[in-house]
Amino acid sequence: MAKKNHHDSNLSTKIFVLDTSVILYDHEAVNSFQEHDVAVPILVLEELDNFKNGNDTRNFEARNFIRLIDQASKNNLINKWFPLKKNSLGKFKVVLDEHPKKINAEKLFGDAKFDNRILNAALYLKEENPKRKVVLVSKDICLRLKAKSLNLHAEDYETGKIKNADELYTGRTEILNFDLKVMSRLENNEKINAAELAIPVINSNHFFILKNKKKSVIAFYNNSDKSIRKVNNHSVFNIIPRNAEQSFAIDALLNPDIKLVTIQGNAGTGKTLLALACALEQRKDFRQIYITRPIVPLSNKDIGFLPGDVKQKVDPYMAPIWDNLKFIREQYNDDEKMQFKIDELIRTEKIQIAPLAFIRGRTITKIYFIVDEAQNLTPHEIKTIISRAGENTKIVFTGDIYQIDTPYLDSESNGLSYLIENAKNHPLYAHITLQKGERSELANLATDLL
Repeated sequence: MAKKNHHDSNLSTKIFVLDTSVILYDHEAVNSFQEHDVAVPILVLEELDNFKNGNDTRNFEARNFIRLIDQASKNNLINKWFPLKKNSLGKFKVVLDEHPKKINAEKLFGDAKFDNRILNAALYLKEENPKRKVVLVSKDICLRLKAKSLNLHAEDYETGKIKNADELYTGRTEILNFDLKVMSRLENNEKINAAELAIPVINSNHFFILKNKKKSVIAFYNNSDKSIRKVNNHSVFNIIPRNAEQSFAIDALLNPDIKLVTIQGNAGTGKTLLALACALEQRKDFRQIYITRPIVPLSNKDIGFLPGDVKQKVDPYMAPIWDNLKFIREQYNDDEKMQFKIDELIRTEKIQIAPLAFIRGRTITKIYFIVDEAQNLTPHEIKTIISRAGENTKIVFTGDIYQIDTPYLDSESNGLSYLIENAKNHPLYAHITLQKGERSELANLATDLL
């Protein structure tokens, strides 16, 4: 069999053109296409220049990408193909503001948008390389559709995406007709070797609802020692679990052997309230309690346009967390001493509530760290947060993967889904999906019917 020469091999590889949304999602995206070549339109660099200042993750991604290309280019001209890494098979280049001869997106769609010039860069590469497949990669659905209408291949950036959000790990299993004798042993708080039981083989910390007729027991399977034990249905900071799922969440949040917890569920299922109550319950075990959430401004405008100082600008976004803390405080209306303790925790900053961007760069040591609305984070942001964890820290992510406010993220590409899918078999991790709303019957109506 004849060996392929370098020219033939080059024709079999593709050219991927990345737009700004991909870089802001993952600055390492240029290294994710194996032997294929990657191009970035010059307009993308211009847009990244506008994003490089600030404390948000997109600012971080923009800065890191600019540094990455600067370090890789060295003495190379970036408008010519060059390898990003010493041993990389694929090459990289920046495409200048070229105009294709056949189909011109700016003439078709207008020249007012950068997107159309990015389309032109991809179309130009397609004309310049007629024997190679050119693919536009974008998190922007509309841009991908426009590309396909111009006979240009387009796809989403798949790195960090899970396969099917509807089949995402829930952390719980219900088993019917379970052995009554075993259920009685569990009710007596006996810890049982899972090998003795008729339960599915599971490689993760997992919760079970064991039923036999009208009798039921809720239990936790510890993947480290392969044992199963009863989950106690007890209150935390006067917050009483209203269903088995909430009891599972409390068990994971209080378990000292579990250092990473995710709670996923619809609005009103009690995710943030339970996380905050369990943090307060363990306040003596941690140096500080951080509660944070990413700021996603209305209509994706920067918060700078809002009136007031920094605190006044961000307080509206932190309001749901303060509401949960106020609700917990109200459970002690007859106990002024406990209310004073909660107030004192806030005054001394033992409890700190702040936007995620304000906590960037801190070392999280002996902290109970709660990240609310984690579905609005990218996989890279989730990784960055966890990588900041020091000794004796517990991190909790809560969110609803079907209620995303960040552009270019969806139920399959957001960081919370990515974490649940990839961490499920780790011994330090536990997850539970809350499905039953407990806020009010009226709130349940909205979830169920509308």
